[in-house]
Amino acid sequence: MLSKVHYGIFLGALSTSAALQAQDYLPVLQYHHVSASSPKSTSVTPEQFTEQMDYLKNAGFQVVDLRSALDDLKANKPLPEKAVAISFDDAYRSIYQAGFPILKERNFPFTVFINTEPVERKSRSFLTWEQMKEMEQSGGVFANHTISHPYMLRKEKGESDEAWLSRMTKEVDTVEGLLEKNLGHSPKMLAYPYGESNGQIRGMMKERGIMAFGQQSGVVSADSDFENLPRFPASGAYAKLSTLKTKLNAKPMPLLSEKTGGDYATDQPVSISLTFKEGQYRLKDLTCYVAGQGKAKLDWVSDTEVTATAEKPFGVGRGRINCTMPDNLGKHYYWYSNVWIRSSPDQGYVSEKS
Repeated sequence: MLSKVHYGIFLGALSTSAALQAQDYLPVLQYHHVSASSPKSTSVTPEQFTEQMDYLKNAGFQVVDLRSALDDLKANKPLPEKAVAISFDDAYRSIYQAGFPILKERNFPFTVFINTEPVERKSRSFLTWEQMKEMEQSGGVFANHTISHPYMLRKEKGESDEAWLSRMTKEVDTVEGLLEKNLGHSPKMLAYPYGESNGQIRGMMKERGIMAFGQQSGVVSADSDFENLPRFPASGAYAKLSTLKTKLNAKPMPLLSEKTGGDYATDQPVSISLTFKEGQYRLKDLTCYVAGQGKAKLDWVSDTEVTATAEKPFGVGRGRINCTMPDNLGKHYYWYSNVWIRSSPDQGYVSEKS
């Protein structure tokens, strides 16, 4: 609802009293296809998407430009009350055909993370540069999703760690160049394909001034890792309006620190240690869920520190723990998520490095 220009005007006009009412966190919604014929796991139908966007409008949510909002959060500047951002991954043509008209009608800004290989070979299933230019005129922003959408932590057969990092660097830098060449600018944002990254990849993002997103769920705040930001999936199994409402009302978990043991899972169950900031929280109502396993075991080390442990090791691929906790009024949930990668013997993953 707020374009980048109007968003700036809004912030400039905030009074002291209004600033106290403003929001210091941002839920970001993640979509892929807007279609009834694409894979259901990553799709919303046009009807579902219309229902969701109508809810945002009618419930008073302020849809903001993603990069502007991230800049302000990082600088501890307030966002509009009920601020939310909309994003898409993979540059599917259905975003232009079915999603864009719905967004344009409501004057909602949005960001699309594009993988450029199918765009460059002019695949009919993906956006064209001309369509992107048209969408830019109505609040669209286009950002980096690598060239070929690789599993960024997997090495090719016989590839050294150094050659892997060079290949991943090319995946990122080439798209930045194509954005500059075809659109004239880059917002310096990236979404990791499959949500996978490690310390080296995140370091590459930081060196380039690129803010980057994983696929762990949660809410962005000034305390977030701006090279591994969370988003909420809003399609597939998460397309129901009731589920969306819970996520839109989520707040960032009030953490002083977290310990995850690194980016990779082993043949042992993962665990996380969370230390909470001082404050009035319903800590005893904290619940952590392990993907595919149910609830994690919680061990309270002190009144403000807890360790959550999975019941059994993760299988090969990505695994996560999601933690939620209701606020004192029960109207919002604090939210936290972490992702680990477990490789198999026949998959060459880059070694763990900070």
